[in-house]
Amino acid sequence: MNETTTLARFIAESKWGDIQQPTRHEGKRALLNWLGCALGGSRDETVELALRAIAPFSGAPTASVIGRRERLDPLNAALVNALSSNILDYDDTHMKTVIHPSVPVAAAVLAFAEHRQATGSDLLHAFILGVEAECRIGNAVSPQHYAAGWHITATCGVFGAAAAAGKLLGLDANRMTWAFGIAATQASGLTATMGSMSKSYNMGHAAKSGLVAALLAERDFTSSDRALEAPRGFANVLSTNARLDEVTRGLGQTWELSWNAYKPFPCGIVLHAAIDGCLQLREEHALTPEAIERVDVRLHPLALDLAGKPAPATGLEGKLSVYHSLAVALLYGKAGVAEFTDECVRRAEVLALRAKVSATPDATLDKAAARVRIVLKDGRTLSRDVPHAVGSLEKPMSDHALEEKFRELTAASGNSEALIQLVWSLEKLDDAAKLARGTACQH
Repeated sequence: MNETTTLARFIAESKWGDIQQPTRHEGKRALLNWLGCALGGSRDETVELALRAIAPFSGAPTASVIGRRERLDPLNAALVNALSSNILDYDDTHMKTVIHPSVPVAAAVLAFAEHRQATGSDLLHAFILGVEAECRIGNAVSPQHYAAGWHITATCGVFGAAAAAGKLLGLDANRMTWAFGIAATQASGLTATMGSMSKSYNMGHAAKSGLVAALLAERDFTSSDRALEAPRGFANVLSTNARLDEVTRGLGQTWELSWNAYKPFPCGIVLHAAIDGCLQLREEHALTPEAIERVDVRLHPLALDLAGKPAPATGLEGKLSVYHSLAVALLYGKAGVAEFTDECVRRAEVLALRAKVSATPDATLDKAAARVRIVLKDGRTLSRDVPHAVGSLEKPMSDHALEEKFRELTAASGNSEALIQLVWSLEKLDDAAKLARGTACQH
């Protein structure tokens, strides 16, 4: 089977009526979460630096920069908005692949919807299809792809952005196939950048590159029609055990958004169960830092590979540190945006409690599970096994919880309620660009 053309044909021929209500609703949940993350991260230093570097070279300013007064051309707006939506590490996660699916796809389609008018249902349809493409391709190359050091949200996200933008452009199956080929040859991103600003840039590059791929294909710019499955195509070059049937099996019958989870903590998702366990024990036993002798946690080896930084020096590194994450959870009873700042990772009280945390790899545990053990100075030992953290597929965040998270992230914007209603009523919008324009800062 030619997986590239089969997937391209499915995207090109999909009708809005083919998307059932539960999938539509999950798409809106993902967009609400993404928009809140983009607004929350829009004033981060990373975004400031990116704008300073890119804005002088931008084309016509026709697209919004989420949460800001600046406007850029759609390509660079897609890049910056993807970057801002990931910088807090609060974005969604496709649990089969650890792809953060909304970041490159939503950034690309929302920026482009300001350039070429689309209805809300057009945008939502394209977004759902983009997520479907990137996650199915991610399924095909997992887990070897990520284990080898490829940043899977970036490498697969470029396909999602291309599919979604191509759908808005109305590409036929042939041109959509070329868009996938152009996306494939741009796929990049290394996990070595994690803990730095470049980690989020990877995702911005994917959003921009996917949009470029669709625009080139629209103009009959050709590429391989077997970019996924060719012997030297994406899957076989970037995975040692590609399972290409994952790309096409059940197309249109099952939807990858059903595997999407939303973060209650703005840090690596592999740490959430351990944080959850510490928060539970802290609340149940009214723990104070002074009472703690040591904290022992057991996690799947992958968690320590991804988030085992023992001495983070910045907030970005703190998001990938089990030691910092558990220390702030026990100190402050929360692990929110404020607990992963540069200032917080350097506090004396955080450093002191962080030194009491030890982490042990345990391959018998699920990747999303944790076993927490807190030894107190009075001799007591408190333990908690957390097979599924809050926010997981087994314990999902409700619509209300996602709205509260959105309000937390957008408190300074002053129009949180209006934006929430815009997302929930997206299918009724005659102009999807109202969503992006509604985030613009006026000061």
